[in-house]
Amino acid sequence: MIVFDLVCQPANHRFEGWFASSEDFAAQSERGLVTCPQCGSPAVTKAPMAPSVARKGNQRSEPNNAPTPVVGGKMTAEAQALMTRLASLQGEALKQSTWVGGDFAEQSRAMHYGERDAETIHGQATIEEARDLLNEGIPVLPLPFPVTPPDELN
Repeated sequence: MIVFDLVCQPANHRFEGWFASSEDFAAQSERGLVTCPQCGSPAVTKAPMAPSVARKGNQRSEPNNAPTPVVGGKMTAEAQALMTRLASLQGEALKQSTWVGGDFAEQSRAMHYGERDAETIHGQATIEEARDLLNEGIPVLPLPFPVTPPDELN
């Protein structure tokens, strides 16, 4: 996983995103899947990131008692364990869910309005489709980690 600092162009909101690779970020951006969590804008780019430069061996660091998930450009063991557990829970949940691809919004509506049997599904939806579903009272939740469509797996 790669963590990128991201920024939305209209409002200059900064946030971070986790991706399998730089190409994964580009592909998700092209499909409109990368949006600002504050304003929903799809105009998101990578923000300039400062390189992680190690201190000289003879320099002392100032004490910092605040917990941080990233130290020296690397996740702490606690943060790594949490992310691993979260990924494992998502994997287990997906085993009991049906992939519906780009028909996610349509299938969610069909289940909500009783036009098909209810079941746990996952797929792809634009931010606008997800907002529309929520406005209709249909519960949806983004997955914390990207999911590769089954037809794209090796």
